[in-house]
Amino acid sequence: MSARTSDPAVRSAVRTALSVSVATGLYGVSFGALAVAAGLDLAQTMVLSLVMFSGGSQFAAMGVIGAGGGAGAVVATAGLLGARNGLYGVQVSGLLNVRGWRRLLAAHLTIDESTAVGTAQPSPAAARAGFWWTGVGVFVLWNAFTLAGALLGDALGDPRTYGLDAAAAAAFLALLWPRVTGRDSAARTGRWVAFAAAVSALALTPVVPAGVPVLAAAVLAVVVGVLSPGDGSPAPVDRPEVTP
Repeated sequence: MSARTSDPAVRSAVRTALSVSVATGLYGVSFGALAVAAGLDLAQTMVLSLVMFSGGSQFAAMGVIGAGGGAGAVVATAGLLGARNGLYGVQVSGLLNVRGWRRLLAAHLTIDESTAVGTAQPSPAAARAGFWWTGVGVFVLWNAFTLAGALLGDALGDPRTYGLDAAAAAAFLALLWPRVTGRDSAARTGRWVAFAAAVSALALTPVVPAGVPVLAAAVLAVVVGVLSPGDGSPAPVDRPEVTP
């Protein structure tokens, strides 16, 4: 994964990957602190982050646990949100064309960010560089900041004192926001889905057990995704102009 190349498209892909990795990795602080606050110890927090490695699913799981939801609601909610990565894999597989253990590694690193950066590139070499640099970069930084957040959260005590109990919702909104603020049809659909999911979750919260409203909102989003006439590929990310 060396960045030493004369191909400007590859260099641009690497720069984009590094900037996306730093921006995404920083959210790990919130996850680590919230996981400890929800009752997980340091080892459990790190195993969950290393193995699950899907920010949306991880935050959703902590939200359900924090609300008192059972294991079934946690698994179902996180699993539904993480199912999108399997759809990404169909597209990424053709870009990478890897076999053996590299295929397993690529599957684990197939997330929103690595897929978006990889598929936004103009050439196969740049696509591969964008995917691998983003996937590895996010993985390393996400887990490093998760560790920092877990240690910090454990030292701080009650996270409500510092407003960390709202960090899951804030971080999740930050991850979602770029997907619903565009002017294309996908963003418009995303806005309607987000609105409908929020309304359904709010309506169900007083009458169903904890975790079920989030699960219902996730089911709604999955149904819309399946019925959508689009191709299911993620929206391309903007590539910032960075002076080497």
